[in-house]
Amino acid sequence: MIDTHCHLDATRFDEDRTFVLERAWAAGLQGILIPGVGTHDWEPLLELSRNEPRIQVGLGIHPQLLPEMTPEEDDAALELLDALLSKGGAVAVGECGLDGPSLPGAPLERQVSVLQRHLALARKHQLPVLMHCHRLHPALIELLKQEQMPEAGLLMHSYSGGVELARFYLQKGCHFSFAGPVTWAEARKPLDALRAIPLERLMAETDAPDQAPTPHRGGRSEPAYLPHILEGMARVRGEPLDEVAQRTTENARRLFREGFPPASR
Repeated sequence: MIDTHCHLDATRFDEDRTFVLERAWAAGLQGILIPGVGTHDWEPLLELSRNEPRIQVGLGIHPQLLPEMTPEEDDAALELLDALLSKGGAVAVGECGLDGPSLPGAPLERQVSVLQRHLALARKHQLPVLMHCHRLHPALIELLKQEQMPEAGLLMHSYSGGVELARFYLQKGCHFSFAGPVTWAEARKPLDALRAIPLERLMAETDAPDQAPTPHRGGRSEPAYLPHILEGMARVRGEPLDEVAQRTTENARRLFREGFPPASR
C-alpha cells in the first residue's frame, strides 16, 4: 500500500510524527507521498525524503496559500520551485490547482496563471502533477482543453467529482486518487465515479490529517488508516481487497517512476 497524499508535515503531527510513521509501517504501508504546499516546506520535505526512502515528496504552491502571498511574490516562488526541481529529489509537481473558496483572496485569473506555470514545470522536469480542484472543475476543464498535458501524467487528488467529469479527465489521461469519503455513508457522486474509473487509473490516499475514514471520521486522519480506504474502494467496486491494494500500489509506483523502494520480502 502507498499513501499517495499525506500532509505528514502538518503541525497536527508535531507531537507524535515518529509514532504515526511507526503505525503506518506496521499497518503494511510501503510508501507515503507528502505534497509540498508552499515555499516554507520544500527544503524540509526534501531533507525528510533523503533520510527515509519510503517517504517521497512533491513540491508545489497550493492555491489555498496564494491569498497569503502577494501576486508580486509569485514569480520568485515559481523560480525557486524550478531551481529545486532541477536538483532532483521530488517525484511530483504539486500540490497545485484551483480552489473555489480561495477566490476572494486569489482571483481565478491568478490561480490559473500559477497553475499554468506548474504544468509547464512538470513538462520541463518530466514529472507528474498532484492536482487539487475544489468547486472549480469547469475552469480546470477549460484550462486542460487548451493546455498541453504533462507527459509524466496528472493525478486528480481526493477526487470528488461525478462520472461525467471523470470521463473528461480519463480522456486526458489522468489518474484518480480517493480518500476517506469513500467510506462515508452519504458519499454518492465520487462513488459513482469510482465504479466507472478503470482500476489501472486508480490510487489511494488518506489526505491526512484531514478526511479521516470511518471508523475514525471526525478525528485526525493518519497514513495507518489507508487500509480502511482501500476496503471502502474494494467494497464500492465489488472487487477483492487484495487486488485493489496491489493494483493501486503498482499504479503509484509506475506514476511516480519507481520512486518508492520495492516491498521487502
